[in-house]
Amino acid sequence: MLLTIILELAVVLTCLIIGAKYGGFAIGTMSGIGLAIFMYIFGLVPADPPTNIIYMIIAAITCASLMQAAGGMEWLVKMLEKVLRNNPNNITFLAPLCTFLLTVVLGTGHAVYVLLPAIANAAVAKGIRPERPCAVASVASQVGVVCSPISAALVAFVVISNSYGFDITCVEAISVTIPACLIGLICASVYSLNRGLDLEDDPEFQKRMKSREFRNHLHEKKVLLEKEVSKEAKLSVLIFGAMLLFIVSASILKVLGFDMTPIFRAGDIEKGQAITDVTTSFKIIQIALITASAMIIIFCKAKPQKAIDSIVFRSGMTTVISIYGMAWLTNTFFQNNTEYMHTHLATIATYYPWAIAFVFFFASVLTNSQGTVVAALLPLAYSLDIPGPVLLGVLPSIYGYFFIPNYPADLATINFDRTGTTAIGKYLLNHSFMVPGLICVTVSTIVGYALTMVFY
Repeated sequence: MLLTIILELAVVLTCLIIGAKYGGFAIGTMSGIGLAIFMYIFGLVPADPPTNIIYMIIAAITCASLMQAAGGMEWLVKMLEKVLRNNPNNITFLAPLCTFLLTVVLGTGHAVYVLLPAIANAAVAKGIRPERPCAVASVASQVGVVCSPISAALVAFVVISNSYGFDITCVEAISVTIPACLIGLICASVYSLNRGLDLEDDPEFQKRMKSREFRNHLHEKKVLLEKEVSKEAKLSVLIFGAMLLFIVSASILKVLGFDMTPIFRAGDIEKGQAITDVTTSFKIIQIALITASAMIIIFCKAKPQKAIDSIVFRSGMTTVISIYGMAWLTNTFFQNNTEYMHTHLATIATYYPWAIAFVFFFASVLTNSQGTVVAALLPLAYSLDIPGPVLLGVLPSIYGYFFIPNYPADLATINFDRTGTTAIGKYLLNHSFMVPGLICVTVSTIVGYALTMVFY
């Protein structure tokens, strides 16, 4: 039995490693090979595809990408850029807060690319080493994923948790993750305040300054600050914000005992029986998202094709495919081996339930996807009887892909910092994002765990 489980686990890891080599999109497709091996060679019964999670993510992606197509994201970025440029002395604190906020609102960390040039240029203009705000800002953009009520990772956590008996809403989840992650980010920013040499003492920067071309291109023009934003763009943000407010309000009211979810009764004519069908809160959220999407198309002149071409849509659909395949594969593995794993791992899970955080972290290093980690490993955690509040507390640990600097946001940060201060070290792991990332994730996880121990 043990040998069979080891071989099956090897199939999962092989698909994961090969898929990670080619990117998030490939993780989902490689999982198809694993499912075929499970079904035809090991004789495992395939689990159900994670459709509820996928539907929620698609609805969120649709709305956010249409807002971007309408120009709403540009307006958001313009306001955040203005804050950064008007307060350059505090940029090491403000930059990560801005990228964090952008991710929380949009549900994806990929939107950070549009802010990175402004962060780097504002730092240079004030003579501040760009590595200090840039590295922690990149980390913040990804930490914000577990704090967004419409992100793939948080949606997956809430949906899966509800299916395993931990009744929690998105608002209840972010009431833990937001304060925990903000404290983690503040600690990382404090560390970053004086890291590295000042620009005037940095040999690499001084070497580049000898080039006239480098000096001419060092400062970016304030394009976004000068560009007019249309009324449609502003309206799209207001519609998007109203939709988020509705979702948050519905969750808060539910927590207070006032459930906004309608109940429909339908008579079965043949049997003469009354059937009660309760529309779940997840359906309400999906309806709100696609309704807002329709309103943005109608009133804000957002072009669907432009939304499809946007970074939000492309990155979001990559996550959907990744979760679709990998979650299906891992659910099949866990579903068919739950009894054995529960028998042999339950003792460890009972005495050290928080240790699941290390599993989440290293899985994230491999997959480069927080949503995939949640969809793949949360069912295992619940099958080991790890309490839901513990899993909520350690949720920030699902961000570990800063460890190896190959994530697009980190690479983009390096490229946008023309001074060369934000960089990958000689030994690969001694890069600009390592210490801020470790500080933020460690502190956030400890604080999140402490909060759930107090309130749950």
